[in-house]
Amino acid sequence: MRALILALMLIAAPALAVQPSEMLADPALEARARAISENLRCPVCQGETIDDSNAPISRDLRLAVRERLVAGDSDTQVVDYVVARYGEFVLFKPRASGSSLILWLAGPAMLLAGAGIAFAALRRRAVAPEAAALSDEDKARLADLLQK
Repeated sequence: MRALILALMLIAAPALAVQPSEMLADPALEARARAISENLRCPVCQGETIDDSNAPISRDLRLAVRERLVAGDSDTQVVDYVVARYGEFVLFKPRASGSSLILWLAGPAMLLAGAGIAFAALRRRAVAPEAAALSDEDKARLADLLQK
């Protein structure tokens, strides 16, 4: 029974990071804040969203997101504000622009390069010269070896 209660507490713990005092009265704005927070990484925890983290900086970020929404900013403006302060690192899904474009394109480029190299190697192996390219002397020696 204790193990079950402990497991339920561990599962529910991240959901308790957002304190009731942080929540907005307007359900639509709160839903927008939650949607934005799902894509923002805690700068301290690095593997958790700001909604899941109990770090003080995550609390500050949650409050900043909500303040910007109340001020009338769009979702994009709120994300731009956070990125301007903390860099692209805080985004779980980095934007495909600028220097990060290289990272977005590197995976598919390496896959295509690997496929091209494998195709060339297989094709080269398929058209490799066989025993027909042996000289008469080599053919006689091979026949000698096979008879023994």
